[in-house]
Amino acid sequence: MPEKSTRAFGFSASFLLNKPLRRALRAAGMDPRLGWPRKGDRVLVWGRKPVSRRGRAIASATSAQVITAEDGFLRSLRTGRQGEPPRSLVLDHKGIYFETAAPNDLQDIFRAGPVLSDAQRHAALEGIAFLRDCHLSKYNDFALDPPALPDPFVLVVDQTYGDASVAGAGAGSETFAQMLQSALTEHPDALIVIKTHPETSAGQRRGYFGAQDASDRVILLDAAVSPWHLMEQARAVYCVSSQMGMEAIFAGHRPVVFGNAFYCGLDLSEDRHPQVKPRGHRSAAQVFHGVYQMYCHWVDPVTGAPSDFVSTARHLSAAADFRRRTSGFKVFVGMRLWKRGFLRRYFQQDGPAPVFEDDPAKAARLAKEKSGAVYVWSGKETEALSAACDTSGVPLIRVEDGFLRSSGLGAALVEPVSLALDDLGIYYDPTRESRLERLIAQSAALTAEKRKRAQDLVERINALGLSKYNLSGGDLPALSQDRHLVLVPGQVEDDQSILTGCTDIRTNLDLLRATRERFPDSFILYKPHPDVMAGLRNGGAAIDSFADVADLLVEQADIARLLGQVDCVATMTSLTGFEALLRGKQVVCFGAPFYAGWGLTEDLGQVPARRTVTVPLEGLVHAALIDYPTYWDPAGRGRAGCGVCSVETILSRFTHGRVNTRGAGGIRLLAKLQGVFASYAHLWR
Repeated sequence: MPEKSTRAFGFSASFLLNKPLRRALRAAGMDPRLGWPRKGDRVLVWGRKPVSRRGRAIASATSAQVITAEDGFLRSLRTGRQGEPPRSLVLDHKGIYFETAAPNDLQDIFRAGPVLSDAQRHAALEGIAFLRDCHLSKYNDFALDPPALPDPFVLVVDQTYGDASVAGAGAGSETFAQMLQSALTEHPDALIVIKTHPETSAGQRRGYFGAQDASDRVILLDAAVSPWHLMEQARAVYCVSSQMGMEAIFAGHRPVVFGNAFYCGLDLSEDRHPQVKPRGHRSAAQVFHGVYQMYCHWVDPVTGAPSDFVSTARHLSAAADFRRRTSGFKVFVGMRLWKRGFLRRYFQQDGPAPVFEDDPAKAARLAKEKSGAVYVWSGKETEALSAACDTSGVPLIRVEDGFLRSSGLGAALVEPVSLALDDLGIYYDPTRESRLERLIAQSAALTAEKRKRAQDLVERINALGLSKYNLSGGDLPALSQDRHLVLVPGQVEDDQSILTGCTDIRTNLDLLRATRERFPDSFILYKPHPDVMAGLRNGGAAIDSFADVADLLVEQADIARLLGQVDCVATMTSLTGFEALLRGKQVVCFGAPFYAGWGLTEDLGQVPARRTVTVPLEGLVHAALIDYPTYWDPAGRGRAGCGVCSVETILSRFTHGRVNTRGAGGIRLLAKLQGVFASYAHLWR
């Protein structure tokens, strides 16, 4: 929150009772309160809703200043009427942006340019590219599959009936009728596609067009599809005052605009409204900077802290992607009891509550009846389950911990902050293609924006000293800088990554011996796996056996700090190899982990022949830490719209100590009881 908030009197219940809105207002520097304003005070009103007249009348009577609040231009996943908290607001001290015939702050911004530095122009172009590449708009609950539309077609954009932005642009029903007729007349060889507003598609508000407007040349499209797909395919874009007109400019169109919209008069659109006044040429970058960087206020709805466009866009991209992947009916198989509460919170936010069913045939049958999918913890997948899903024709999604998991061990029942969802295989199993493997192969050529994001992510992870479990350790041993230092991370020997990803070298002791053979003159450190040190999993031979091969056993040191000291990591399939790559270390793989075979490691194991492309480190990072996992905001506590988040949000939560460090005692007891009962399952099966 800004150091000093401006008190503003609100005369609408939403300013006082809507907690997400109050958080957003406070992040923008407004402190809404009850009372009677005095001269010089502020009165807060919402847009041009009827209730706003009360606030404006009181402001006029008391000589207080009116500040008009409205949703920002990148608001949320779903609409406000669907209970989604706002991620952005505008606060206008003169009017409101959509009333273009009256003074407003956005007009002043455009009147001044805005004049951009090289850095601001570059950031604006990156922002436009992010909107386009990630298919982001004001509301973002739509499918990403390109709609099957005729070629050529002209896009006509509908809006909600009676919306203040229509009246503010000097338009009405006749304007929409004129727009449709002009599109038909000016493009006699093309079909017209009318895109309905998201609130109309959701059945919340009617639009200006309806079924009566459809004909052999006019198609009414009310499906929830990406506006960017429509603008990419359309020959031309016609609108009245919709935000999609501005987005059409960002997409490279010169939209035909029939209202006096806020983006008119800037030499970027074909303006048909008689009241539009030329304001001189502005670039798309100037429009973006003025609207998204200068006019909008951004908020983290969990912490209530001020945010920015980049953080908000990344969050909404992650949330929209998660919804597209998981919004249907879900049947979970192979989920231990202690995980079920967390999984229910994680997945219920986007669709019906998940159902837990241990019988493969029943799970597949139920998923088919509900047109859903079966989810299984990756290590619990069986041939019977795969066969049942194949027979029923339902998707089988494998679930596993992500690579930035927690501040504590999964075996100690600490809830994860990330999960990997894989519809092809699972990342640690090289015997079949996984979704991660496909993403890595596709990341061989990244856009400049994605490369920079991956680079920034690596820098932050290294600066914070993060790893998968983020366990604090003892002091680092004194290591000689005169010798080549090789770290051998121990693994759980019955782990699925070893069972599926290793052939000749399959035990920690054999790994150490092979490492000594590869590096006969190096100083070799062996660090047992933390689950093994905690007595929770099997690490193979007794610890004394490793001392015969390694120069030093390091049992408690923080793995992130240790990686900063060594020159090389030798591993079977440990994630420590990936973490070493992030720190610029040499990595030798005796197995086939997901990061092997891309030209970044020395591969002594049997890497799949299908890994044929060379991938830069940034591509591997983008695929493994941004595209593949989903992240759960540990500070959100399941609050509506505050669950799934971006990886950068997770790094922020780690920074500020907002990540749980241990499993709940009751859950630990439940898991132990489950283990006891499981050992006697043969008595009742």
